[in-house]
Amino acid sequence: MSDFPVTEREGAVRFAVRVQPRSSRTGVEGVHGDALKVRVNAPPVDGAANEAVVEVLAEALGVPRRLIRIVTGESSRSKVVEIAGVGAAAIRDLAIRSSG
Repeated sequence: MSDFPVTEREGAVRFAVRVQPRSSRTGVEGVHGDALKVRVNAPPVDGAANEAVVEVLAEALGVPRRLIRIVTGESSRSKVVEIAGVGAAAIRDLAIRSSG
């Protein structure tokens, strides 16, 4: 379940995220296909869902929001996220903790 692609380079990791906006609950919900599934309350309007995704990931990983950026997919539910200061193992651990 935690075998989704996470690449490490230059002190950062990149991985796919699948976002569910306007969800009744927020948080990381395990793996969806080859992406980490993130639920947010915010609507996909004016970048609100993107900001919520960054907030959820920052809280779940214990990193400052400024270390997280959306690389691709700003207007899509499927995104690629880059996070500085964490390793691939931390992302896979998060996926495992969030599953089930």
